Amino acid sequence: MDTAICDIRRAFVFFFPSAYRDMSRFRSLLQASVNATKKAFTWNIEEWVPPPERYIFKFHSKEDLKKWHLYSDSEYGGLSSASLEIPDGGKGSDGTGIFSGNLSVDLSEGSKLNISRSGFCGMRSKKFDGFIDLDGYDAIAMRLRGDGRCYISTIYTENWVNSPGQTEDNSWQAFVFAPKDRWYTAKIPLARYLPTWRGNVIDVEMEMNPGRVLGMSLSVNAEGGAVGAKSGAGDFRVEIDWIKALRMP
Repeated sequence: MDTAICDIRRAFVFFFPSAYRDMSRFRSLLQASVNATKKAFTWNIEEWVPPPERYIFKFHSKEDLKKWHLYSDSEYGGLSSASLEIPDGGKGSDGTGIFSGNLSVDLSEGSKLNISRSGFCGMRSKKFDGFIDLDGYDAIAMRLRGDGRCYISTIYTENWVNSPGQTEDNSWQAFVFAPKDRWYTAKIPLARYLPTWRGNVIDVEMEMNPGRVLGMSLSVNAEGGAVGAKSGAGDFRVEIDWIKALRMP
């Protein structure tokens, strides 16, 4: 019986080769579909959930610092200054990034630029190649060792809040306190970030889209911040180990 079936199959292949190839393709497609279905039913739920934390920036090497650029009121006639560096094993450093400088509320002599305030410095990341998707995360965490000042954490997202034609990214800001002379992990819920435009809070109800993050910054002002935090003109210094996205329990 088996020999007869084989003979019939060979004869079918000989007289109807095109039909046999089509049947073979159909069987292959059917098997692939069955395998995909089996895999779908055996997927682990964890494959759909991001890990509990995700590094966004580290400050452990000179290459890490190349992802950032500095800005200050000096671009508009102010006298503040800032630097971002990793000392070569100097005193008071653990081989991490140090954002430091001096805040001045004065203007350069003869400045013709009309600015409403001075006394600010910041470090802003260069734009990502595209954007990063932080959807599924609830907070931003930073490991800092500061000087008792209050700093401003900013997240830049794709422009859909500003008027069409504006080239500025949307910015969302929250205060972060950096305790003096001790390492501290600040955890800032994304819900605490407020929409701002040129440093002013936009008084509207809206939510950030964490799936389209273009960059981040950390800045400091001579005035303002949390109650009890150091303020005023003078030196500032904050050490930064890393910045992460967190998925809270």
